[in-house]
Amino acid sequence: MSTRSSLPGGASLSGFGGSREIDVSFEFFPPKTENAETRLKQAVQKLSPLSPAFVSVTYGAGGSTRERTHRTVVDLAKRNGLKVAAHLTCVSATKADVDDVARAYRDAGINHIVALRGDPPDGAAARYEAFPGGYAYASDLITGLKKIADFDISIAGYPEMHPESPDWAAEIANLRRKVDAGANRIITQFCFSPDTLIAYIERVRAAGINLPIIPGIMLQPNFTGLTRMAKMCGTDIPTWMHNMHDGLDDDEQTRRLLSASIAANYCARLEQEGLRSFHFYTLNRADLAYATCRVLGLRPKTDASS
Repeated sequence: MSTRSSLPGGASLSGFGGSREIDVSFEFFPPKTENAETRLKQAVQKLSPLSPAFVSVTYGAGGSTRERTHRTVVDLAKRNGLKVAAHLTCVSATKADVDDVARAYRDAGINHIVALRGDPPDGAAARYEAFPGGYAYASDLITGLKKIADFDISIAGYPEMHPESPDWAAEIANLRRKVDAGANRIITQFCFSPDTLIAYIERVRAAGINLPIIPGIMLQPNFTGLTRMAKMCGTDIPTWMHNMHDGLDDDEQTRRLLSASIAANYCARLEQEGLRSFHFYTLNRADLAYATCRVLGLRPKTDASS
């Protein structure tokens, strides 16, 4: 097993130097129903004692959850005292509309934005076209945001390339544009191969980009749903994962155990490589993220002295 923890010249793979404790962050999505809202509150209650560096709230395709995202972000910040990052995209909105949303976040004390181009309103497989009068790409969005306030900005990184990138040169060039526009960190698309993630970080570092890179960790026990999501975003699901889930369509309990185990093994390997920050895509469920964090050695504050 590889034990590389840094690149030539001492650049850390994760963008952080020295040994330190693990940082985690959690992604949620705005609830659509009362039951979903209850589930989100339960997830937040379970995960908050792990002292996440931040939590993020997604933004629906085509801006479909703009108002609900804003309400959820502000509620999490005010009621739970969490550091909250709001997703913001370019799709289906003019620059003026997006700027208004950004100002509302600024005025509410929300300083962290996850700036994304966003998927086309008709789905990730549709052809992307910039909205008339809107920001065309994430780099343009970041430039606009920085004119409004000194936002702390996270951007997306793609260990297996964005599906629309023709090659790695174009992929890294696009990342560079976002970095030059003022991004502060990179959160990666989910991936299941540590070697692929590590190779991506090395490509980024070789290009002279030294922002912190936080691996995105997917916790989706519905393997059919996971396969569909992976196809849309260009993520490879290894053969061993297909074999592991064979015959488990009607066995949710085993699939959930496997999901947590796969995530924990993935994070543990990356920890050996020097990474100390992980971003969990929770799907508004706490149990798998909580279990994975415990495997990594994190404990709630209430357990710190026990």
